[in-house]
Amino acid sequence: MMPSKPLVRASTFGPSALATPANAVTFSRLLAAPVVVVMVAVWGPTYAAFLVGFAVAATDGLDGWIARRQGVTSSGAFLDPLADKAVVLGALAVVAARAEVSWVPVLLIAAREVAMQGYRTVLGRRGISVPARISAKVKTLVQDVAGGMCLLPPAVHHHALLAGVLWLAVAFTLVTGAQYLVDSRRAHRSSVPAPIAVPPGFPGMGGVAR
Repeated sequence: MMPSKPLVRASTFGPSALATPANAVTFSRLLAAPVVVVMVAVWGPTYAAFLVGFAVAATDGLDGWIARRQGVTSSGAFLDPLADKAVVLGALAVVAARAEVSWVPVLLIAAREVAMQGYRTVLGRRGISVPARISAKVKTLVQDVAGGMCLLPPAVHHHALLAGVLWLAVAFTLVTGAQYLVDSRRAHRSSVPAPIAVPPGFPGMGGVAR
């Protein structure tokens, strides 16, 4: 009796698909960002804005879980990290505009995230994938906590506490950015094929395949 082969789950969607359940979840998270910004801009930090932001943070990873079961797409790989940052950066920006927190940590976080998003896109086009470290996941959690505290009415009045959490988020953000650059360089070097040695004097090759 021949041994049965393990079942392999076939992908429902190809890499170029756009209209997928995973992307639908991602788009809903993206649409929540301007909602939070408008709520805070009009009414200030409220429990309603905090709950919307919390719902977005709670669903972080849901679209990735769906994509791994139905097929990872290039559009989802681009939009998912963008959705992760949209609500947090939007909330921090509008709170800074209301002078509840300093612009300096907000701009540092925003600059790093925008730069890394662009850099990640360039690497993706070259076929280079850089796995996320555990520290990057901790960074996302700290950013979510900082953004959530800026939306929570009781916490807004504790400026020293908010500043401390924000600068902690800045530290994680900058350190993980440097780690990503190091990891991407290693991934790039490993993706470049090594030169093929040929016997000395091989016509036209100079001893190295070009």
